[in-house]
Amino acid sequence: MPRSPRSADIWPTPRRPWGAALRDHWSVAADSIGFVAGRLGTTLLVWLLIGIALALPAGLHLLDRNLARAAGDWQGAQGLSVYLEVDAPEAAAAALARRLAADALIDTARVVTPAEALAELGGHLGVDLLATVRENPLPATILAVAKPDLPVARLEWLAKRIRADANVEAVVLETAWLARLAAIRAVVERIEWIAAILFGVGAVLVSSSSVRLAIEVRLPELQVHALVGASRRHMGRPFRYLGLIYGAGGGIVAALLVAAAIAWLEAPLSRLFGGAGQSPLVAGFDGFFVIGVLAVGVALGLIGAAIGVRSRLRGLDMD
Repeated sequence: MPRSPRSADIWPTPRRPWGAALRDHWSVAADSIGFVAGRLGTTLLVWLLIGIALALPAGLHLLDRNLARAAGDWQGAQGLSVYLEVDAPEAAAAALARRLAADALIDTARVVTPAEALAELGGHLGVDLLATVRENPLPATILAVAKPDLPVARLEWLAKRIRADANVEAVVLETAWLARLAAIRAVVERIEWIAAILFGVGAVLVSSSSVRLAIEVRLPELQVHALVGASRRHMGRPFRYLGLIYGAGGGIVAALLVAAAIAWLEAPLSRLFGGAGQSPLVAGFDGFFVIGVLAVGVALGLIGAAIGVRSRLRGLDMD
């Protein structure tokens, strides 16, 4: 049976100049902006919901970056501080230092005598303690520097072995906090991914629901467009621009929320980190971060708009 000719075969559509397509997109974008401006209360609510959904993963990302910076900025080497008993003989301290220096896990080991420790403490206080203190209360100390990239578990095993010495009062791992910081970073990274997925889905659902409501408002107009032959792609274009506007506004709100959180937390965090002059959360909050949050918001808004348009306009076009 011969195929019936399509209208496009009988009356081929003339090729339009590229400028006309740009004018069409600009007209549709301006129409979407007018639609948003006419419903400012609803728009602000959508922006706030999307912004909240983006702010938590963005804040966790900043926290992860600053934890990494805190670990990377520390210039010391991991090792052990061995505090001997106050009455331990100097020969015992020297022998233990030689034993540690010969250990395969230790790079260097040196003894800090009680007199040297008291002089160092007096230097920090600005007082000549050697001349003023009759009896030195400080013990001898051994400072041992571990081999580079030594696992903390091996260092803890060595510390446990040293504590068994009768002349040792305490052993302190100088950089065990770096291992705990790495563990905290791993937890933060996983929470960041979980929050990004969950809240990203939430932002998509907010955008999709908002676009579906906008379609309901203009449904009679769209039905007329479908009757005269408009395609689903043509009818959905204004609502894709609407999703873009919703996502961009949500990204801006998210950046503002993160900035407000930084301003609120900066003072207590500066006191916590010793008055370093800036909050650890400030690092990484720059133009690239804001552009990234904005781009993610736009992407989620467009995805939500595409889902809303596809689900609601199915069956309206008469092609």
